[in-house]
Amino acid sequence: MDYQNRAGSKFGGGGVASHSATNADRRERLRKLALETIDLDKDPYFFRNHVGSFECRLCLTVHQNDGSYLAHTQGKKHQTNLARRAAREQKEGKGGNIDPQTGLPVGVVGAGFGALGLGQAKRNVVKIGRPGYKITKVRDPVTRQQGLLFQLQYPDIGTDITPQWQVMSAFTQRVEEPDRNFQYLVVAAEPYETVGFKIPARELDKREDKQFSFWDPDAREFWIQVMFMTEREERFNAAPGLTGRR
Repeated sequence: MDYQNRAGSKFGGGGVASHSATNADRRERLRKLALETIDLDKDPYFFRNHVGSFECRLCLTVHQNDGSYLAHTQGKKHQTNLARRAAREQKEGKGGNIDPQTGLPVGVVGAGFGALGLGQAKRNVVKIGRPGYKITKVRDPVTRQQGLLFQLQYPDIGTDITPQWQVMSAFTQRVEEPDRNFQYLVVAAEPYETVGFKIPARELDKREDKQFSFWDPDAREFWIQVMFMTEREERFNAAPGLTGRR
């Protein structure tokens, strides 16, 4: 920081930094220190959207820079949501498979997503190939939103395993060269190979009636539906000072 050329300071003197300048310098130093110890690419909740902002998929918050996101992860809201997710999974009988570092099932950030560079496998599992799948384009007749419906078949999946999925940015995966025009919908279920679908990097409508997944243990089929925001909604959400629907 330049403390010398401040109003009221003598040449060669240090000058007195303002309170806001001191805080800005402190935040920048803390950000650099945090980035040296934290790999955002391995954070399952970190997502860079199509307008360059950063999203927390756990808390559904939007941040303008990585420093703001890092500060959010240390805040009360994020930590509370992590604890709630871990408690909910434990109550459902899945507590033994929860990664304490992320609050997600081990298969999501471990063995299942290891091929994408999101973590190392926790156990050795012999892969038996890729699941069968079918993709259907869908459209909401009321809102005219476009979307995709994924149907995946897992005939040889274990009785105690439920497929897990997430959407990641092109800059998170390490299989292809990053392309900001696309994002990836990734599905993992042992002992099958993890599969990823390349979809447009448009903002997703995350409301429960628009985006959902369903596992049919009898038919052993996994259904996922994602709906894209309309172009008008995307422009509205990207405008500063306006809050779109989430």
